[in-house]
Amino acid sequence: MPRMSASAKEESHDRILTAAARLFRERGIEATSVADIMKAAGLTHGGFYRHFDSKQALVTAAFRRAVEELLSEAEAAPDREEAQARFLARYLSSEHVGDPGHGCPLIALGAEIARDDGPAQTEASSAMERMAALLATGEQDDVDPGLAMMALLLGAVSLARIAKSPELSAKMRAVGERGVDVLKSHWRD
Repeated sequence: MPRMSASAKEESHDRILTAAARLFRERGIEATSVADIMKAAGLTHGGFYRHFDSKQALVTAAFRRAVEELLSEAEAAPDREEAQARFLARYLSSEHVGDPGHGCPLIALGAEIARDDGPAQTEASSAMERMAALLATGEQDDVDPGLAMMALLLGAVSLARIAKSPELSAKMRAVGERGVDVLKSHWRD
């Protein structure tokens, strides 16, 4: 069997990560097999171990990829205010709420990763800190504003996804938007 070129291997690796990041968020980690991921990536199951040592290594890398997808546009903003505005607009959008496969990995995978106590949990913890830093607007007492906003957003989007009607989902997103406004006005620098 001929060796795979470096660029072909990199492309395959990227396809696996993209498929895994989406499928894990859509179905959950336990409900998604390596075979499912490789099929979605258009690759054979046997090629998996050329790219990852284990499913757990893939979970960690896919989580990292999902965080990059979520934060890269906001973090590229010219200033903190624009970064927050971009992030909040995307996070509270109906598209984000309606498409868990391309949404926040903390919402989609948080419960499973919390039971992990391994590299994926370390990656999730780093993502929480990164999101909180992006959202921070000041300090009040012992409450970190970034963490407060993140908790509000994760709750609002989780509830918006649970809602059966588009109207209730929209109300939950509006609650998230209003809650962010309240927190930001409370913690002005």
